[in-house]
Amino acid sequence: MSQQALIRGEVSFRVGDGMLMPIPDGPVDIELTADSATLSWVEGGDLGSAAITRDEFERYVREGKIRLG
Repeated sequence: MSQQALIRGEVSFRVGDGMLMPIPDGPVDIELTADSATLSWVEGGDLGSAAITRDEFERYVREGKIRLG
């Protein structure tokens, strides 16, 4: 299931076992599965994509940092 949303606030993802990286404020496309959410965006002409757990996704939505369209 694909849907549109806006990032408004600090939303981040972990690159492998490394550091947390921010997802920029603005529009994202979201693909949901039972256990994860994949967020895709464009920043400065570059495509970005990140997977976060479904729990993280739902927390960001509750906090208003991901605003579903």
